[in-house]
Amino acid sequence: MAYLSVETSLTGRRWVGPSGEAERQAEALAQQTGLPRPICAVLARAGVPASEAQAYLSPQLRSLLPDPRSLRDMEPAAKRFLAAVTRAERIAIFADYDVDGGASAALLLDWLGAMDRQATLYIPDRITEGYGPNVPAMQALAKDHDLIVCVDCGTLSFEPIAAAKGTDVIVLDHHLGAEELPAALAVVNPNRQDESGDLAHLCAAAVVFLMLVETNRQLREAGRKGPDLMAMLDLVALATVADVAPLIGVNRALVRQGLRVMARRDRPGLVALSDVAKLTSAPSSHHLGFVLGPRVNAGGRIGKADLGARLLACRNPQEAQAMADRLDALNTERREVEDQVRAAAMAQAEERGLDAPLVWAAGEGWHPGVVGIVASRLKEASNRPAIVIGLDGDEGKGSGRSVAGVDLGAAIQRLAAEGLLLKGGGHKMAAGLTVARDKLDEAMARLSDLLAKQGAGDAGPADLRLDGTLMPGAATPEIIDQLDDAGPFGAGAPAPRHAFPSVEIRYAKRVGSSHLRLSFSDGTGPKIDAICFGAYDGPLGDALENHGGARFHLAGRLEINEWGGRRKAQLRLDDAAKAQ
Repeated sequence: MAYLSVETSLTGRRWVGPSGEAERQAEALAQQTGLPRPICAVLARAGVPASEAQAYLSPQLRSLLPDPRSLRDMEPAAKRFLAAVTRAERIAIFADYDVDGGASAALLLDWLGAMDRQATLYIPDRITEGYGPNVPAMQALAKDHDLIVCVDCGTLSFEPIAAAKGTDVIVLDHHLGAEELPAALAVVNPNRQDESGDLAHLCAAAVVFLMLVETNRQLREAGRKGPDLMAMLDLVALATVADVAPLIGVNRALVRQGLRVMARRDRPGLVALSDVAKLTSAPSSHHLGFVLGPRVNAGGRIGKADLGARLLACRNPQEAQAMADRLDALNTERREVEDQVRAAAMAQAEERGLDAPLVWAAGEGWHPGVVGIVASRLKEASNRPAIVIGLDGDEGKGSGRSVAGVDLGAAIQRLAAEGLLLKGGGHKMAAGLTVARDKLDEAMARLSDLLAKQGAGDAGPADLRLDGTLMPGAATPEIIDQLDDAGPFGAGAPAPRHAFPSVEIRYAKRVGSSHLRLSFSDGTGPKIDAICFGAYDGPLGDALENHGGARFHLAGRLEINEWGGRRKAQLRLDDAAKAQ
């Protein structure tokens, strides 16, 4: 039965509440731990027993950080990297152009700077070079460097790495590996096929961080002290959230500690970016994924590829401010380009049908820098894996996003092995590809078949999953702070979403072009403010603004609104349904 009997909400979704077993577990946890019921509901959802509740609420790196040497090739990678530093060899860093690649590069540059060493940063142009190492770039770097470190790329770069003759290459990556590995000195990757998979959830920056942990250990064994790695966790947190790595295990501790580091405002690049984005509160995982991450990404999407990485590694506040301003402007430009491509892609996908195992669209001249974001929008609209491809000449370059339980990266890799793609790879939730124009339809049909075998076409429209009900009087800043202790929230650990049943709309007003601000109460207690972004892009805005005195069930995520020194509870509204 639908939660609160909402079979079809205003946005067309069925509301699903916690199972009876989850309710019983939450009640038992509340009795055994003395913690508030809403926090226990989150713990029950995560499968946390009472004996581990406090450890879960306060994740510690010292207990969760894995031994770096548990990853294959880690010791030789750190040993070679340290030897290059000790001998003052010429080091090049070849990084991907997204947040994970930029943060990974900045980690190495930070560490090297603390050791009074420098490195050449090389990030390929998304349009002219594409993803990952290429033969001309690796040949050029090999001529002038003794060591090349590839971060967030390289696992499938057989020919480019072989082209770096006379120079050692280390790969620090997390993308899905093939049966063979490139001829590098070391390939450190938790998603190698010969790895256990226990650390498959790490992003590339976390892999780089582990190599630096191992490098510091080797330094200590030699009687020397390495740089402060804890101060670099802001970069790992940013990359983990922006790359949509699941917030489980050590990732929770990395992000939690990284947010604390970021709140100190010690890194000029992130300070400048936060200020230009008008962040007025302590950073949260939401800010990393939806405010800072897109701006860092903007350079690689439609501007200068290395701008984001250089900002993250920058130590000069004036230079950082100039780069942050440029990235903010590029992000605005990116949104405009994205809106155009999204409208065309959505129309094409709807005409093809949104109920197939794969939703896809391809268009002439669609900017390669926004196809991944548009794929995310198609995925959200259809609850299906989605691919969006920009065609140029005889080829198309595309990006895909998946849904839980469907491994898109593996399917793309198989498609490439079958010869239907010129190249392709990625991980479970995201992938990239290059396809010949004359094989586009055949490749998408085959990919749809592969995804169907994983169950991609079985789901209906995405249900709205709720963690329980709250009355307005219970939504206090204190309970929100306690809910935050069960975080960080993001991929693999969705933020708690609550329903407020049968409430009165006390105030509703359109703000900006498509947003709605409102307040509500249960008629007897205090009222709560709410904000619904994009409300007028769908049916929510008009229905709630013109409520006519009707009562509604409202659903969303609680957050703190800080204004004028006051902290108030606010609901970020996701959905609503008329109360029966």
